[in-house]
Amino acid sequence: MGGDIVVDTFDGKVKLHVAPETQTGTKVKLKGKGFSVYKKENEFGDLYVTYMVKLPTKLSEKEIEIFNQLRKMRNNGK
Repeated sequence: MGGDIVVDTFDGKVKLHVAPETQTGTKVKLKGKGFSVYKKENEFGDLYVTYMVKLPTKLSEKEIEIFNQLRKMRNNGK
């Protein structure tokens, strides 16, 4: 469903917006938030963030029912 997350970088925290339907393994580049560039003062490389999406576990019966209803709605739309 997407949302916002906070990521720790070498330079502090950065707020990222995660788009809906983002898949595990999706990579985002944070320009200038990586390691300092060798022998170049105040110049930094890029930091890459790889999303690891966690699916819900231990759902209640009501939650399972809602997900099943959503699945039926999605399948009827195709």
